[in-house]
Amino acid sequence: MDDVIVKDANGTVLNNGDSVTLTKDLKVKGSSVTLKRGTLIKNIRLTDDPAEIECNADKVKGLVLKTCFLKKA
Repeated sequence: MDDVIVKDANGTVLNNGDSVTLTKDLKVKGSSVTLKRGTLIKNIRLTDDPAEIECNADKVKGLVLKTCFLKKA
Protein backbone atom coordinates (compact mmCIF):
# COMPACT_ATOMS: atom_id res chain seq x y z
CA MET A 1 0.00 0.00 0.00
CA ASP A 2 3.01 2.31 0.36
CA ASP A 3 3.44 2.58 -3.41
CA VAL A 4 -0.07 4.02 -3.96
CA ILE A 5 0.04 7.82 -4.40
CA VAL A 6 -3.24 9.54 -3.51
CA LYS A 7 -3.82 13.10 -4.73
CA ASP A 8 -6.59 15.61 -4.03
CA ALA A 9 -8.48 17.67 -6.62
CA ASN A 10 -5.57 20.14 -6.87
CA GLY A 11 -2.92 17.44 -7.30
CA THR A 12 -1.51 17.69 -3.76
CA VAL A 13 -0.34 14.36 -2.31
CA LEU A 14 -2.44 13.11 0.63
CA ASN A 15 -1.11 11.01 3.53
CA ASN A 16 -2.72 9.09 6.39
CA GLY A 17 -3.84 11.46 9.14
CA ASP A 18 -4.15 14.55 6.93
CA SER A 19 -7.07 16.96 7.13
CA VAL A 20 -9.09 17.80 4.02
CA THR A 21 -11.98 20.11 3.12
CA LEU A 22 -14.87 19.39 0.77
CA THR A 23 -15.03 21.32 -2.50
CA LYS A 24 -18.68 20.45 -3.21
CA ASP A 25 -21.89 19.71 -1.28
CA LEU A 26 -22.22 15.92 -1.04
CA LYS A 27 -25.36 13.95 -0.18
CA VAL A 28 -24.64 10.84 1.89
CA LYS A 29 -26.32 7.74 0.48
CA GLY A 30 -28.60 5.95 2.92
CA SER A 31 -28.93 9.05 5.06
CA SER A 32 -30.65 12.42 5.01
CA VAL A 33 -27.34 14.15 5.83
CA THR A 34 -25.69 16.53 3.36
CA LEU A 35 -22.04 17.42 3.89
CA LYS A 36 -21.61 21.09 2.98
CA ARG A 37 -18.82 22.61 0.93
CA GLY A 38 -15.94 23.70 3.18
CA THR A 39 -16.56 21.00 5.80
CA LEU A 40 -13.28 19.99 7.46
CA ILE A 41 -12.60 16.26 7.61
CA LYS A 42 -9.78 15.34 9.99
CA ASN A 43 -7.60 12.24 10.25
CA ILE A 44 -8.24 10.58 6.88
CA ARG A 45 -7.17 7.01 6.07
CA LEU A 46 -5.91 6.00 2.65
CA THR A 47 -7.30 2.94 0.83
CA ASP A 48 -5.88 0.69 -1.87
CA ASP A 49 -7.81 2.74 -4.44
CA PRO A 50 -6.01 6.05 -5.19
CA ALA A 51 -9.37 7.71 -5.99
CA GLU A 52 -10.91 7.09 -2.53
CA ILE A 53 -10.24 7.78 1.16
CA GLU A 54 -11.92 6.63 4.36
CA CYS A 55 -12.92 9.10 7.06
CA ASN A 56 -15.35 10.05 9.80
CA ALA A 57 -17.41 13.24 9.62
CA ASP A 58 -19.20 14.92 12.53
CA LYS A 59 -22.57 13.34 11.77
CA VAL A 60 -21.57 10.23 9.77
CA LYS A 61 -19.03 7.56 10.67
CA GLY A 62 -17.27 5.26 8.21
CA LEU A 63 -17.46 7.41 5.07
CA VAL A 64 -15.65 6.66 1.84
CA LEU A 65 -15.11 9.82 -0.20
CA LYS A 66 -13.79 10.40 -3.71
CA THR A 67 -10.59 12.45 -3.78
CA CYS A 68 -11.88 14.57 -6.69
CA PHE A 69 -14.18 16.36 -4.18
CA LEU A 70 -11.43 17.10 -1.62
CA LYS A 71 -8.57 19.51 -1.13
CA LYS A 72 -5.85 19.34 1.51
CA ALA A 73 -6.46 21.67 4.45
